[in-house]
Amino acid sequence: MDDHTPRTRPRWRRWGIEALIFIAGMVALQLWQNRNAPSGPAPALAAQSIAGQPFDLAAWRARHPGQPALIYFWAEWCTICKTTAGTVENVARDWPTVTLAIQSGESAAVAGIVQQRGYTWPITLADPKAEHFRHYGFQGVPAMAVIDPAGNIRFVSQGYTSEIGLRLRLWWAGLH
Repeated sequence: MDDHTPRTRPRWRRWGIEALIFIAGMVALQLWQNRNAPSGPAPALAAQSIAGQPFDLAAWRARHPGQPALIYFWAEWCTICKTTAGTVENVARDWPTVTLAIQSGESAAVAGIVQQRGYTWPITLADPKAEHFRHYGFQGVPAMAVIDPAGNIRFVSQGYTSEIGLRLRLWWAGLH
């Protein structure tokens, strides 16, 4: 064997370093995206659902005592939102969930979109001018806020979120 043969690092070490760099990059991106998102008490949210029922976040949360809740902002024109919709649909079966369609039209138009796509979310609100969306400080959709049982924002997320990641955030928010 030649003493001048370069030593190669084990493959697993290189993959581990690359995975850590990727994870650090994703965490940095999430932190940057969520830099303007609120923390502390969830901002008030009052509107009319696409079914024509009045909605008030505080009253709705009072009907789900001791449970964390999910607020999901989406848009009809958002490609990633179409991918995330199934995740939210599954999570909404087990956790209190309200969805807001931003810049997707008034209630009748949003109701048509929800029906056409087969979404069965329990409560959907239209936010045609993205006023509620901006009030929550998000920069892009899809966006999610996990509210703990005390009414505080525990987690925020923008972009694609896995179902397990969302369920773990809701579970963790319920522990505190």
